[in-house]
Amino acid sequence: MSMHIGIDLAWSTRARTGLAAVDGGGALVASTSVVTDGQIDDWLPGLGAGVVSVAIDAPLIVTNPTGMRQCERLIGRSYGAYEASCHTSNLGNPHFNPPRAAVLAGRHGWHTDPAHRGDVAAPVAIEVYPHAAMVGLFELGRTLKYKKGPVSSRRTGMLAVLERMETLAELALLGNQRWQQIRLAADRAKRQVDLNRIEDEVDAILCAHLAWLWHHRPGTLQVYGDAAAGYIIAPPPPPHPQTPRKPRSGRG
Repeated sequence: MSMHIGIDLAWSTRARTGLAAVDGGGALVASTSVVTDGQIDDWLPGLGAGVVSVAIDAPLIVTNPTGMRQCERLIGRSYGAYEASCHTSNLGNPHFNPPRAAVLAGRHGWHTDPAHRGDVAAPVAIEVYPHAAMVGLFELGRTLKYKKGPVSSRRTGMLAVLERMETLAELALLGNQRWQQIRLAADRAKRQVDLNRIEDEVDAILCAHLAWLWHHRPGTLQVYGDAAAGYIIAPPPPPHPQTPRKPRSGRG
């Protein structure tokens, strides 16, 4: 059996990283969150199957000394109106010199060129961006707000994310025990920490689905940028309209 992995990778080892794996049919088989590189390394062999593709939500290839990568500009052009622009990555930021994702890929022997079709003998690691993926896959008019803000609004946003992810039939989430635990945690969340504990894991599950899509249905996704200067894989530019921003109220 082969596995497709999703990693919501923190920029440093002081924050939590989400991990998830789906099988060859796309069904979720394992997910968790960890902190250290060693914990990531220990989790992967425990899956008991060969890794084919890995989708990482973190800068993977960064070559520009300053400014923004071209792939980030391209994502901004396609998804900025939907509030899904990227953070800027460059070598001037110590987190990306070198990128933790690149070090992880090198340590595990994962190819980082999206032109390479992964297999158990030579897996591929790609960079993805969950916010853009959600807009494209779920035809959202704007991103769902589940990462910042008051607990009540974050909880509403998280539940909206979970409901939409349950429509991805391949993941088979409704029959997954860990998913039910995540669902319950979101339903009962009353503190920021309650949502923080599941946020990275949820993103990793979506990343795992993107890894599966890239291997089995690559035509549903697109490479923004290139392997030389950095790239992000996401759905094609959305054809559906964005939700207009609400005008700010002011004094007359």
